[in-house]
Amino acid sequence: MQDASFRIEPGERVLLLGASGSGKSTLLAGLAGVLGGDDEGEQTGALTIDGEPAARTRGRAGMVLQDPDSQVILARAGDDVAFGCENLGVPRQEIWPRVRAALDAVGLAVALDRSTSALSGGQKQRLALAGVIAMRPGVILLDEPTANLDPAGVIEVRDAVRRVVEATGATLIVVEHRLEVWLPIVDRVLVLGASGLVADGSPEAVLRDRGAELAAGGVWVPGILPASPAPPARAPGETLLRAESLVVSRVRGTAVAGPLDLEVRAGEVLGIVGPNGAGKSTLGLTLAGLVRPQAGRVAASAQLSDGAKGDPITWSSRALLTRIGTVFQDPEHQLLTTTVRAELEVGPRALALPPAEIAARVEELLERLRLSALAEANPYTLSGGEKRRLTVAAMLATRPRVMVLDEPTFGQDAATWAELVAIIARLRDGA
Repeated sequence: MQDASFRIEPGERVLLLGASGSGKSTLLAGLAGVLGGDDEGEQTGALTIDGEPAARTRGRAGMVLQDPDSQVILARAGDDVAFGCENLGVPRQEIWPRVRAALDAVGLAVALDRSTSALSGGQKQRLALAGVIAMRPGVILLDEPTANLDPAGVIEVRDAVRRVVEATGATLIVVEHRLEVWLPIVDRVLVLGASGLVADGSPEAVLRDRGAELAAGGVWVPGILPASPAPPARAPGETLLRAESLVVSRVRGTAVAGPLDLEVRAGEVLGIVGPNGAGKSTLGLTLAGLVRPQAGRVAASAQLSDGAKGDPITWSSRALLTRIGTVFQDPEHQLLTTTVRAELEVGPRALALPPAEIAARVEELLERLRLSALAEANPYTLSGGEKRRLTVAAMLATRPRVMVLDEPTFGQDAATWAELVAIIARLRDGA
């Protein structure tokens, strides 16, 4: 982001829009005072809160990160919500009432001693929001706070935020690609683009005057849907994976879904849906051969196994590369190298492909997923949306027969969503 100038008044509720990579998350990190020093990037101009440099206004801004796992600090839910209050020196007798009130506000009905590692992605998102609410900051910064939530959870968290800002008068700045959720509570929209701040006004005025332009730039504008691919070109083929009386769990002995019987067929897109905590991610990882079934089995066809012995859970990592590819819910859980280009080379190199073939695959994916300008960047410096595109590209680099994608379009602007869905459709159709 560069050449952006604006002033946000106390108590305003601002929706920050822009295409993936336009600097929204970077701006929020700057306001939160966690952007880093000159050794981590370049900065010109000034970013202030109450007239002071944002980095010096400790406790004035509270931020929910784009990736909730990056914000989970302690092992128990109550302790994690209390962490910010303790660091601000809030008296102990005040902390626990704040913790309980914050958990109630976000609708997270878990025991204070519940293990944070046992929470689903959506539950961790609410936990992070509760930690910010408990601190009672003057500025609340939310970076896609509902990205991992089911529809009911989205409304619940939005309404919780509304109650908090109405009760406290806090200033709200929220980043979201899907803006219709927040339109009922925001009173101003800022839009970032390549040239800095490209639009600033009331939601009604910005959508009326710039709606088509924003949609073309990737913003999810109500009433303007991105292009969707055509229906399947042909009927699904043979069964590649079969689940038989399958029960899945992350913790041995604690089933989260099942028993289930299902088939995954060639040329078919199978959607797994359900509320947060229903076991969708665990089922996906079990089908992918990465988590052992608690009961039942996942069996592969002879065509998919192609010489690999046993069920997918017994296959080596190298055997899985060309058979079942996986994109995790959290992109950072599968980043391995120091550059985007090297990340895309990991799988093909493990397959011992010729250097020319590796280079061709990597260049194609950099172009298709709009990552060319970031080829030499460290993956951990990318935005959440860019990390998601990178992990999808890395999975595609080995061209697996079956792909297990855990929320592959989460955090994407409308343009990138359309690109990813189009790629999946082409793969479905054998293109």
